[in-house]
Formats: sequence, structure tokens, C-alpha cells
Amino acid sequence: MTAVLPTTDQVWQWLGEVPDPEIPVVSVTELGIVRDVRWDGDTLVVAVTPTYSGCPATAFIDLEIERHLREKGIGKLRLERRLSPAWTTDWIAPEARDKLKAFGIAPPVEGTASDGRLAARAARLSGETNLVIECPRCGSTNTEKVSQFGSTPCKASYRCKDCLEPFDYFKCI
Repeated sequence: MTAVLPTTDQVWQWLGEVPDPEIPVVSVTELGIVRDVRWDGDTLVVAVTPTYSGCPATAFIDLEIERHLREKGIGKLRLERRLSPAWTTDWIAPEARDKLKAFGIAPPVEGTASDGRLAARAARLSGETNLVIECPRCGSTNTEKVSQFGSTPCKASYRCKDCLEPFDYFKCI
């Protein structure tokens, strides 16, 4: 008797239950780091692209994906690290952007991650930017960057000049 394998749609739903360890209000699928789910015979293959190659949470994310899928009954599993194309904040799902804001993190400004213009990208990477970052608490755009690095390397520290609250901004990558 041959076991019936779950559909890839079912596996995607299960992966949607795995929270990002640094931002637990969004799942690894909403963050856009799970890039592919497929069956190779009776082995489930899940391709994961880290937010950046040195992300310290990558190993933990892999462990959590494996743990969760094993709990769902997946026997044969292979996780693949996919570095190309590199992850971009454009891959963050719209519902995850809303969840980030509700959690107190300003989401990346739409369309600034992979616009392809070399000068804009260079300015963004050097910190010389005219991006308007909205305070996730009060909605004011009267904000200022405090530090290029926030609670994690993928975030910058900002402060709202109106409500005076500090907050993280998820940097465009």
C-alpha cells in the first residue's frame, strides 16, 4: 500500500504556520523566503532563500521548518538553500507588511528594493536617501533615522518627531 503524499498546496499552508523567529507576527511564507515546494519522488523538497547570506536566523528557520513539517507527518524531507536570485523586500507579502506595521515595525517602502536604477540603489546602500518613512504607531511622516542598524541588521532605527516613539524600519533590500 502506497502512502498518499500531501499536496504542495497543503504543504504551503503548513509552512504558512511557521513564524519568522525575529518577527513572529509574520510567517516564513509571508516574508517570501520560502521559494519553492515540490516533490522529488517521495521526498519533499523545500527551497529557502535567506533574507541575506549572513542572516543568523537562517539555521533556526531551517530547523523550525523541518520540525513543523515532521509534526505534520512528512518523513522524507530535503531543505535547499537558494541564494539566487537574492531575496528582496519586494517578496514580502502585502498582508505581512500590514502585520509589520501593526507590530510596530515600519515596512519597507514599496518599489524601492529592486527598481534597477544604479544611482538610486547606490544612494540607498550608502544611507543617502530621501525616503519618507511613516511612523507605524501614529502614522506621521515627520520621522528621522537614528541609526542605520536597528534590532537586527535588516532593520534601521528611526524616531518619530511627533509622537517621540522609537521604531524599527525594515530596510529595503
